[in-house]
Amino acid sequence: MIRTITSAASIGLIACLMGCGDNPEVLSPPEPSGPGGWTPGHVLPSLQTSLRGMLDVRGVIHAHSVYSHDACDGEPRDEETDGINEPCFDDLRRGLCQSRHDYLMLTDHPDSFERTEFPDVLLYRSDQDDELVERGGQAVANWAACPDDTPPTLILAGTEGGMEPVGLEGHVADTVEERAEVYGAATSEAVDILQEHGAVVLLQHTEDWTPNQIIDLGVDGFEMFNLHANMYLGAGAITSLLMKIETPEQLPHPDLILLPIINEDPVYLDIWSTVLARDAHRVTIIATDIHRNTLWRELRDGERIDSYRRAFIWLSNHLLIRPEADGSWDDRHLKEALSSARLYGVFEILGYPDGFDYHALQGGDLREMGTELSLAAGVELTVTMPWVRDLDPDYAQPELTIRVLKAEEDGWDVVAESDTDLQHTVTEPGAYRAEVRMVPRHLEPFLSTYADLAGEDFVWIYSNAIYVTD
Repeated sequence: MIRTITSAASIGLIACLMGCGDNPEVLSPPEPSGPGGWTPGHVLPSLQTSLRGMLDVRGVIHAHSVYSHDACDGEPRDEETDGINEPCFDDLRRGLCQSRHDYLMLTDHPDSFERTEFPDVLLYRSDQDDELVERGGQAVANWAACPDDTPPTLILAGTEGGMEPVGLEGHVADTVEERAEVYGAATSEAVDILQEHGAVVLLQHTEDWTPNQIIDLGVDGFEMFNLHANMYLGAGAITSLLMKIETPEQLPHPDLILLPIINEDPVYLDIWSTVLARDAHRVTIIATDIHRNTLWRELRDGERIDSYRRAFIWLSNHLLIRPEADGSWDDRHLKEALSSARLYGVFEILGYPDGFDYHALQGGDLREMGTELSLAAGVELTVTMPWVRDLDPDYAQPELTIRVLKAEEDGWDVVAESDTDLQHTVTEPGAYRAEVRMVPRHLEPFLSTYADLAGEDFVWIYSNAIYVTD
């Protein structure tokens, strides 16, 4: 399958459009016409819904901070003092609080990450009332405080080098040289070392790996979508948007600026299906891959296109964690859910979901995403249709469709589809996932000259798989 790559001419045009001319006038976003409710840019906190003893927590996986060499417009550290870029650091911390996520799993590049110690790599600031999670005298995670009454976000460390381990509980070695050998490697031996140091080992940029590599390395999982990689597929749309930067009334609402760009990536989908069709159990995640180094021009809300806040609210990963009896949780609960594949990814640019559930029934037993069941005992897959939280009732309602898909070599087969709750009796072994698709009619008032997008079909939710054997 041929992948669309941005041409040199397109890159040059985008660079000129990014840098030529004055900044546009800062305008207020359009006001909703109805009585209130969710509208683009309106952030809702995680519900942390209790589901069969689990909590649904929301967060970002794969993000870069000042401890990545290419973050912050390529200037994460001062060349002379080596001090970090404080405005960029503050933008991330501010965006994290504004997006009201429950957790953030960082994936900083090794060349800066490997020479920075814990708890700095956790973005810890004692003067901001952060609270470290410590075990064995070592800081392993950071409850990053937010102003006012906004709950803190749990930050975990990780790196994107040879692979993408998240949730590291400390560096893998004492010296930078020894760390670099592990962080830069893509070997089964490195997977073992990283897991011994608490990491869930993922692979970044699925387009760069073959199904056999993903399987043979023995990693825990890989990406089912990557926003950074997806920009290549949307290069033409990016160019069109940037050509309208001086006439902001022609652009979508600033927090919908991604909508004309975003695409399901056939390369990611095909590799995902092939790995699972070969009987490999792997968790898959949606990667934000934010660097704050791409689209610095401001939109009419006075904020740069690729701010941390904006990227954080576009898409997320919901983990179904098993908290302690008193309801508390930390990095261990997140990583247990992640490694068990109790995760569904949401494109929350379309709205925040409520009510989604995907599980299997076998006799009287209920089984979660990521589990394996025997076909001989009978398997029924159940998907509950979600709704958009707090949607203004005066707007047109989105059209929603549930699909159940079976993994095959080089693609997914749709085995069931419904516009309401769905139950599907499995008749053959395989890996089955669910997705919710949306025609976002409710967004039309916010799309300006892109109003036709309100009639197009988008994926809203990707689940992880349930595995059925003979």
